[in-house]
Amino acid sequence: MLTQTVGRPMEILLVEDDLVQARLAAEAIRRGAFRHRTTLVGDGQEALDFLCRRGIFRQAPRPDLILLDLRLPKMDGLDVLAEIQADDHLKTIPVVIMTASEDEQDRTICQRHNVQAYMTKPVDLEKFLALLKQLKRFWQADMMLPPELVQS
Repeated sequence: MLTQTVGRPMEILLVEDDLVQARLAAEAIRRGAFRHRTTLVGDGQEALDFLCRRGIFRQAPRPDLILLDLRLPKMDGLDVLAEIQADDHLKTIPVVIMTASEDEQDRTICQRHNVQAYMTKPVDLEKFLALLKQLKRFWQADMMLPPELVQS
């Protein structure tokens, strides 16, 4: 049985302007016990610059998962979500909304944009960890393993 993780770490983009909430999300991700690398950006414009590899983010990796707050400075999270969904390359990245907004209109807009989940803050840690495990399996299903590591 293979005991080591194979492949690269999961790339996670965390878009959150509140450092306390960002720390809580990072801790929950750490508890998920899987190899990952998390990048934190603090506003919607930075998120799009990262995703489109502009400016200081020219060498940014393509995220496997985006954790997106809705109420962000410079550019609202709903606008970021619309930009992601309008881009053929970006719209395949799973997006999880993590927001304090319980507005039904926000939830409906996010559902129309095919988000993986809509979680209200404070985020339920157990539900969040279960979601991360589910998304981890989704991400790993896309990984290509070398033939010598595939067990029959």
